[in-house]
Amino acid sequence: MAVSVCALLRGTRCVRTSPLLASRCVVSAISGHLPQPLVPPQPRALLSSRPPDTSLFVPVQLRASDIPDTDIGAELTRVLDRSEVLKALNKFYKRKEMQKLGADNGLDARLFHQAFISFRKYIMEMEPLQVDLHVILNDICCGVGHVDDLYPFFMRHAKQIFPMLECMDDLRKISDLRLPPNWYPEARAIERKIIFHAGPTNSGKTYHAIQRYLSAKSGLYCGPLKLLAHEIYQKSNDTGVRCDLITGEELVFVDPEGRPSSHAACTIEMCSVTTPYEVAVIDEIQMIRDPSRGWAWTRALLGLCAEEIHICGEAAAIDLVTELMFTTGEEVEVRRYERLTPIQILDSALESLDNLRPGDCIVCFNKSDIYSVSRQVEARGLQCAVIYGSLPPGTKLAQAKKFNNPEDPCKILVATDAIGMGLNLSIKRIIFNSLMKPNINEKGEREVDTISTSQALQISGRAGRFSSMFKEGEVTTMYKDDLALLKDILNRPVTAIETAGLHPTAEQIEMFAYHLPDANLSNLIDIFVSLSQVDGLYFVCNIDDFKFVADMIQHIPLSLRARYVFCTAPINKKQPFVCTSLLKFARQFSRNEPLTFDWICRHINWPVQSPKTIKDLVHLESVHDILDLYLWLSYRFMDMFPDANLVRQIQRELDSIIQMGVYNITKLIRASEPNTSLPITDNIALHEDSDRAGASKSNHQGPRRNRSARSAQDPLKGSLTSRLVQQGLLTPQMLEQLEREWRTRQSENGDWPNGLSHEPNILKGKRRKK
Repeated sequence: MAVSVCALLRGTRCVRTSPLLASRCVVSAISGHLPQPLVPPQPRALLSSRPPDTSLFVPVQLRASDIPDTDIGAELTRVLDRSEVLKALNKFYKRKEMQKLGADNGLDARLFHQAFISFRKYIMEMEPLQVDLHVILNDICCGVGHVDDLYPFFMRHAKQIFPMLECMDDLRKISDLRLPPNWYPEARAIERKIIFHAGPTNSGKTYHAIQRYLSAKSGLYCGPLKLLAHEIYQKSNDTGVRCDLITGEELVFVDPEGRPSSHAACTIEMCSVTTPYEVAVIDEIQMIRDPSRGWAWTRALLGLCAEEIHICGEAAAIDLVTELMFTTGEEVEVRRYERLTPIQILDSALESLDNLRPGDCIVCFNKSDIYSVSRQVEARGLQCAVIYGSLPPGTKLAQAKKFNNPEDPCKILVATDAIGMGLNLSIKRIIFNSLMKPNINEKGEREVDTISTSQALQISGRAGRFSSMFKEGEVTTMYKDDLALLKDILNRPVTAIETAGLHPTAEQIEMFAYHLPDANLSNLIDIFVSLSQVDGLYFVCNIDDFKFVADMIQHIPLSLRARYVFCTAPINKKQPFVCTSLLKFARQFSRNEPLTFDWICRHINWPVQSPKTIKDLVHLESVHDILDLYLWLSYRFMDMFPDANLVRQIQRELDSIIQMGVYNITKLIRASEPNTSLPITDNIALHEDSDRAGASKSNHQGPRRNRSARSAQDPLKGSLTSRLVQQGLLTPQMLEQLEREWRTRQSENGDWPNGLSHEPNILKGKRRKK
């Protein structure tokens, strides 16, 4: 993910010189307010200043204005002998004393070498040289000077090509993130009451916080999803409490004249840290550790100006929140809740989709499995709803409503962990199709690992909800080999959350740019993170998506603030159409040409057709994301994106089209299959059919090494092919190509038995060959 509106955050930081706090207090350079004295963090938390990563320092090209017009030095002395000059320069470079002096002034070995190469090139190629440098070089060559006399000129040149050397202390102060509580002087000026509602899913913790929110004279709800914000917005207005809705793409005022209401429900990135409220609710506080979005929870926790702040989430965050509030001088009242309905871990796996029953939810962790499982479910004459992360919110709600409706024949749900929050679902039994999930770690690297205890509890807790028709929940796995692992995961204690996320603000980056005017935004961010200092309670959130967009639009002429806003736009960089759309938006914006409704319609080829294949459905999901991007930017640049209302109308139409596509998803899957061969899901079905018909099962024996291995009735899940597909190393198209090539070779070698030259299944072909 992507990072949201950091531009709304307050504050370039500079270190205060009070003897009392001695560089521990930070003030907002934008607001000018002095912070209240804080209780200093615990000693273990502070990190010492570390040397910068000089690999990020990009040398600046010297401008023509730095070069004199006439060779006064030669007139005063003589024309330099370049060979003698080169000898003097090389002698200077080898002097250990010069290297040590350079290191004392910020030039490590790498920078010293780079600076010397540039300095030597400047002297050998530049005509004419500056007078003072020419005179010193002449003295050295004539034997009346020493090579050490070049050091001041060398350092002058080094600071010209590496301007950050001149302002390193200022840059360190700007990127000092060791005391975030002082970034929010308005919050520090009031005495806040902090109440932590801790408990598992379906324990009523959020309900109690919301009840207090509704009874307050003014209130703010901060949630992680648009769906949750919309739910509170709807609930508030239904109970007679006037409430506005604020998300990254939408601002809805209940008042017809556009006056703000006393209550607001927002996505957490959009919360105001300057508006006073009586009560604020921060939901899903455990996401404060999220590698990409954790900064938003940190900002809300430290910065909300509310008399009471009700925090909802896992008990694993209690210690961290308590410690963070200790640095603000605020106490935390903890209220613990137990689950309202029981949930049971079953002793047997599902093993076959034939054993499905109403109220079952099969949880997968990638789209391929969603498509495969939903196809197999409907092949058994069962209807299923489908929910995954990239679906529009309206489509998710429609699928949830379809599954929850007792009158609807749809009784099975196939979903990703997108059901973990934001949707009310009547689930009896959660079935994990796999326990392996791809994740992005703190370094921005993609890895596949077993789900964490926190994730497993969050998903399992969706079964047997208090408000649903199933009062008792059950959880199991699809395959027997996974069951013991699931029990082990669920029985482990939840790992305590130890750090909270931070992210550089637009103001901080602008201050960096003031000192480093020749650096591009991506390089500024890299240097900022390299120099930033955080104490042990915090970490700097992953900035790879930010840098991805910064590099993509680097060639487009934009102001730094506009460039920053574009880089914080929430896009999925794996969707090429969305990325190219953002690029076109930025280019149009840079020309000061408004992006009108007609322009966006031409760009997305509106009106669109109903999807006929899975590829069409995925494309429409990208189109929906592009419209979301337009609305997100219109919220920040209203003049340049003027037709938000019209775009919102066609987005609702698109949502309906996508809903119909998901409703007919198995038809789309079938239409996506090539006529020449069957996909691997059909291979599985063929094996199951042959098993039920009493065919030989000898091919189904043998050890199953994969945690997600199929049962004897479903043997291919644990195969190398399936594992490679699940891990994204092979695609169905690649499998089909391999199959065609294998079939061609078999035919050329005469290995096909008579009458089987059109064998549709590579695995059946192998079995026949044996």
